[in-house]
Amino acid sequence: MLVERGLQVMNFGVVDGAYAIALNYLRRTGAIADSFATDERLLEIIVKMFQLGEFNRIRLANRAISRFEAGVPA
Repeated sequence: MLVERGLQVMNFGVVDGAYAIALNYLRRTGAIADSFATDERLLEIIVKMFQLGEFNRIRLANRAISRFEAGVPA
């Protein structure tokens, strides 16, 4: 789904897919508690990378996992 935010159009399918992959991995490793709440830090990392031009959901997920585990701020 494409959603317009101001002048920017975001493809939420890519962001959603990357978030789901990263969240699943981080939950299985115990880095994120198993809850229904959205992890804002992880989502922010993915959205910022998407805004910088990364559109591949697998690459987004892998880079977000690395940054999340390293404690790099979004």
